[in-house]
Amino acid sequence: MSTNIPPQNLEKIIPEAEDFLPLLGTDYVELYVGNAKQAAYYYQTAWGFQIVAYAGLETGRKDSVSYVMQQDKIRLVLTSPLQPDGDINDHINAHGDGVKVIALWVDDATKSYEETIKRGAKSYLEPKVEKDKNGSVIFSGIHTYGETVHIFVERKNYNGSFLPGYMPVNKPYKTEPTGLKFIDHMVGNVGWNEMNKWCEFYAKVMGFAQLVSFDDKDISTEYTALMSKVMSNGNGRIKFPINEPAEGRKKSQIEEYIDFYNGAGVQHMALATDNIIETVSILQNRGIEFLTVPASYYETVLDRVGEIDEDLAPLKELGILIDRDDEGYLLQIFTKPILDRPTMFFEIIQRKGAQSFGKGNFKALFEAIEREQQQRGTL
Repeated sequence: MSTNIPPQNLEKIIPEAEDFLPLLGTDYVELYVGNAKQAAYYYQTAWGFQIVAYAGLETGRKDSVSYVMQQDKIRLVLTSPLQPDGDINDHINAHGDGVKVIALWVDDATKSYEETIKRGAKSYLEPKVEKDKNGSVIFSGIHTYGETVHIFVERKNYNGSFLPGYMPVNKPYKTEPTGLKFIDHMVGNVGWNEMNKWCEFYAKVMGFAQLVSFDDKDISTEYTALMSKVMSNGNGRIKFPINEPAEGRKKSQIEEYIDFYNGAGVQHMALATDNIIETVSILQNRGIEFLTVPASYYETVLDRVGEIDEDLAPLKELGILIDRDDEGYLLQIFTKPILDRPTMFFEIIQRKGAQSFGKGNFKALFEAIEREQQQRGTL
């Protein structure tokens, strides 16, 4: 069973983290969506994921349907309701399509539940066992910011296509993958003055440590600002930046997100690739729209970041940003919102040694977001 373990050279051991769970990687990310069948086609045709498993009426599930999409070590589960009312409908009505579950792969889901509950987590799912002919899986879960939850998944005694209750899918329609490898990090947007609360939650309840922080001097433009702290588990496989708004002359992207999402939630997933030029070229050819920065960004970027392996011309043509830290450099680019509501988007990232998050690109990136906000009339 493929799981989200980054290559060893991309892991950064965080000695300050207790890692008492411990977390082995991201098992899957579940999104509640209005039409899972059409969303699955989008993720397959545009992004290069394949449908590997399914649960719905054909498998005996009467209230909802789920498609499991996979590319390398990334698994997305797209779930839609089949009946009126209920939690899934409520979530979609309030938030539009969005992330409900960040599932974390663990050795012991019962221990993970007990350890987090005794440290102050609110229970979402008491430990339970599900079985089928392929073995058994133990689940448990806790609440986090907004209506987002963490499910702990213990699958060492299971060898099926995904989880009990799902049937494997191998349809003839295939798309070429786009080179996406694993989830590098996932960013949560929270409300005013809530960043520290949730960073403390991850530190106290889950044993995470703070990797880096950015204040409104680091992340600001003429008009808007935000604050951010990055929390990481001990083996560095799970990284959660947490953003909150900061005072500015106009409405920030975090405020816009919270207004349209109706609360805190997952703002974006950063998906890692080994060849960002190739990945972004394929995605653009398939219709994915990315934020753009002025051509002037590239006139001075190498003065700031130094020598890189790539030619600058294709990076400039595609709008890929570059930044450097003490350990190397990174290449990154951000999509426009992938939904009608200006909420969730994706980041594509290639790390060439760097362990940071593109601090040198913040101003150019946020000005690009502000241009989009201005077009939407929400700045």
